[in-house]
Amino acid sequence: MTTASHAVASHGSLKSYSVGLVLSLVLTFASFGAVMLDVLPRSMRLPAIVLLCVAQLVVQLVYFLHMGTSRDQRSNTGIFICTALLIAIVVAGSLWVMHNANANMMPMQFSPAEARAKE
Repeated sequence: MTTASHAVASHGSLKSYSVGLVLSLVLTFASFGAVMLDVLPRSMRLPAIVLLCVAQLVVQLVYFLHMGTSRDQRSNTGIFICTALLIAIVVAGSLWVMHNANANMMPMQFSPAEARAKE
């Protein structure tokens, strides 16, 4: 495979970009409509938005960033998964540290102004 054919093969066609655009618009309008048109009960809105968000992410990754399982894209997909895992670990660890710091703080019985007045 030459570099010219490799460059063409790794990018999408006009058809795939058009399909990605249409799917992205449909998912965007679906999430907007789920909230603004009151088609879902209030308790189902957040799960619906999260589900549509994940679907939008998959569409963006497949149609615009060309992530896939083909031999050419395996390294890109592996790097993306590793990066996403590292970001999730950093965010979860930060939330855990902040929660533990908040839980182990000494409770304040006085406001800062009252504490200064007693000194």
